[in-house]
Amino acid sequence: MTCGTPRCDNRNICSSGPAFLSQTSTCGCVIVCRMQPRWVFVALCFGAGVMAGKYSREVNQHKLSGSDGHKVEFRIAKLNQVWEKATRMQLSPVRQAELHSDLKIQEKDELQWKKLKMEGLDENGEKEAQLRRNFNVILAKYGMDGKRDTRPLESNHLKDHDTREGDIFDDPRLDKLWNKAKISGKFSNEELLSLKREFQHHKDKTHEYNILMDTVSRTEEIHKNVISPLEGDAKEHVLHQKHTDLKQKMRDLNQGFERLRKLSHEGFTEDSEFREPRVIELWESAKRANLSEDELDSLKEELHHFETKVEKHSHYQEQLELSHQKLRHVESLGDKEHIKRNQEKYDTLAEKTREMGYKMKKHMQDLSNKISRDGLEHNEL
Repeated sequence: MTCGTPRCDNRNICSSGPAFLSQTSTCGCVIVCRMQPRWVFVALCFGAGVMAGKYSREVNQHKLSGSDGHKVEFRIAKLNQVWEKATRMQLSPVRQAELHSDLKIQEKDELQWKKLKMEGLDENGEKEAQLRRNFNVILAKYGMDGKRDTRPLESNHLKDHDTREGDIFDDPRLDKLWNKAKISGKFSNEELLSLKREFQHHKDKTHEYNILMDTVSRTEEIHKNVISPLEGDAKEHVLHQKHTDLKQKMRDLNQGFERLRKLSHEGFTEDSEFREPRVIELWESAKRANLSEDELDSLKEELHHFETKVEKHSHYQEQLELSHQKLRHVESLGDKEHIKRNQEKYDTLAEKTREMGYKMKKHMQDLSNKISRDGLEHNEL
């Protein structure tokens, strides 16, 4: 049967057999073709394969751009919203790169959790509660939780040139230890820089602890208003887990401060295994985890590789800050060609710093999980 539309280009009829398969012409009419049963089956399979491929690609691939045409960084909407807000806040380049790495880690964990949930795991919601806590920590850490941030404003200058001496860690105990260490004569310039990184790391850990404390307080307030007994049991479990996290973080903080106190008085020893604070923290955790000598030796070697990765990332962060300063200077001169070249260099460096930050944090997460898991297995024996 032919179409009545004058411009229709499908006037022929396929008469290969008794079976029929409908098809739409360019003008929108439906053409019916007779086909052999085996060809119907082949055609249907082919069509299903094409559609499956199309939709699986749409689901699994990153969207290149959103409705406004801008590149979409993350596969989870709320993470994109946080990233877009951060770009409007004009965080310093290093802090922006750090946030990007944290959001990538959060994205990885949430996508893994969704898979677990589909498989019927995480029935008590413990993993989901942990993800929510981590997300709240990210928001508070970068001043996006709706609360006034009382920390010093971020600067686009390197911190070593920008802080007031004697009051740089927002903690009287840390400032006192730091000032004593500086005038003790026990540290070379390089060792002082390493020590300062340890102090800064301890300050950041304290800030994260305070964020978690605040989160627990708000959860307890909500918990008081629970009516349903079943809902109450679920929230009781979440609250218990948060208190457990708080206790562990407080133990880590106390042990970290004790290390800083000892280090400030005695200086670095020649047999110090590591220089980077995050690596030192992992090594101290490993020594407390009841691992065998062989396991500790194997982990020590892996931590040395990880330390190299951390140092390389720190170097890129410094280069990113310097590149940003240079770009601002070039922009003030107004040479468009010069600005374009420096902007391209800065963008490339920013992307590399984000990528390295994500890999470094993922490696640290894997090491932390490995240490805690192996320690738990030994303690259970």
